[in-house]
Amino acid sequence: MRNSSPIVRSGLTVAAVAALPLALTAPTATAQSGISVSTSGNTVSVSTSTCSQTSPTGSWGTASLLTSSQANFAQGRQVALSGTTSQQSAAWSNVSPGTYTVVVQCAFNNQTAGTQAVVVSTTPTPTVSPTASPSRGVMGGVGGGTEDYGTLTLVAGGGLLAVGAAATVWFLRRRAKPYRL
Repeated sequence: MRNSSPIVRSGLTVAAVAALPLALTAPTATAQSGISVSTSGNTVSVSTSTCSQTSPTGSWGTASLLTSSQANFAQGRQVALSGTTSQQSAAWSNVSPGTYTVVVQCAFNNQTAGTQAVVVSTTPTPTVSPTASPSRGVMGGVGGGTEDYGTLTLVAGGGLLAVGAAATVWFLRRRAKPYRL
C-alpha cells in the first residue's frame, strides 16, 4: 500500500534539508590529505598546517614535486617548507605542463603530511607591456592639443581670424543699408 500523505512527504523533505548542511561542511579529500595544492600559470604552490618545527635545525619539512616517471620522494624537485606554526608553504616556479604529484614530508617526525596530484596546463601567461604617454599630458585650454606650435603658425592663425572678423563686419554693414543693391 502506498502512503502519500503530506505529513510523511514533508517529514522526508525536512530530513533531507537538515542533512544538506552536514554534507556541505564535510571535509573534502584535499583537506583530509593534510595539504592544499594550487597552480598559477607555471607555478605550483603547496600549503599545510600539519608539520611542527624541529628545534635543532629550525626546519618545518620538505615538499617534493614528482613527475609521472618519478617513483619516490627523493627523485622529485625538493623545496624546504617555510612559514609559521599555523601555516607552512612551498612553491615551484617554471614548471612544465603536465601531471605531477606533490608530497610533503614533515621534518619533526619524518611523516608524510599529505600527497596530492596536480595538473599544470599550457595556458599562456599574459604579459604586460608599458605604453607610451604624452610627456606633458593633455594641455588645457582651446583645443586641448599636446603639440607646441611655433610663432609662425600662431601668427598665421591670428591673421586668418582677423581676416574672418573683418569680412563678417563688412558683410553685416553692407546688408544693413537698404539703398545698396
